[in-house]
Amino acid sequence: MLGSYTVESASLVFRPRFPLAPGMRYRAVFHAAGQTPAEAVFDIPKLDTAPSTRVEHVYPSTDLLPDNQLKFYLYFSAPMGRGGAWRHIHLLDQSGSPVDLPFLEIDQELWDRDYRRLTVLFDPGRIKRGLLPREEAGPAIEAGKQYTLVIDRDWQDARGVSLLEGSRKSFRVGPADRTPPDPSRWRLSAPAAGTSTALVVSLPKPMDYALLLRLLDVSGPDGPVAGAAAIDHDEMRWTFTPREPWKAGDYRLLVDTALEDLAGNRIGRPFDVDTFDPVSAHISQKTISLPFRVRQH
Repeated sequence: MLGSYTVESASLVFRPRFPLAPGMRYRAVFHAAGQTPAEAVFDIPKLDTAPSTRVEHVYPSTDLLPDNQLKFYLYFSAPMGRGGAWRHIHLLDQSGSPVDLPFLEIDQELWDRDYRRLTVLFDPGRIKRGLLPREEAGPAIEAGKQYTLVIDRDWQDARGVSLLEGSRKSFRVGPADRTPPDPSRWRLSAPAAGTSTALVVSLPKPMDYALLLRLLDVSGPDGPVAGAAAIDHDEMRWTFTPREPWKAGDYRLLVDTALEDLAGNRIGRPFDVDTFDPVSAHISQKTISLPFRVRQH
């Protein structure tokens, strides 16, 4: 077998020029002068070709989306193969016919570092008012209609094995949302001191799942509070469970102003800023602070 030998930490190491074949048995023999040859037999495990990867969730969770919806997140149970995503993602209208080019099909697929989350963007040219693609082809989805996002079963994971099953998400489309998120309308339910009860933040409308998970933090009398965040209620509720029981005192929920709703509106700025529509508010700070107090029983 072709390869190279090196001595590393008093051990002889062989590196094959080509990868060892799965499912094969190999025999290694070491000949030392004047000694009986040392021999070892080992097997390379076969590749697991049984389908097991599945679509764990499609965000947004809600089945009512604005007609200027910006993106979907596809979450998989295991790493996926790269390239060819657009052959396996389809949007069907209420008659079951494919919608023509609804998504921004870029070559550089928007995977997370583990290749378990894919961001699927609607073509912004068909969302923003006054742009040529929207004028010529119309919006990708329209208010008052129903659609189905389809993910093919034959999409292959990182092992080269097809998904365990395909996935479908049906949804209705409502009016466009061009109102930026307003944290002053959020409702915070503060926990009691001495407990590990979660801080609960209720939101008036669904938010971007991945950003909501990443862009909120809690700070207390002693600085940042360690803990775990969770999201439910169709991305309309954020909860935070501390690692240690709450201490009595004044706390703050820190909200990064890059947080977006389903239509891509950021805090203080709509996604679809029309030339003739003035921005109602401009927020220059990176974070907004929402105070709450943890009290003794």
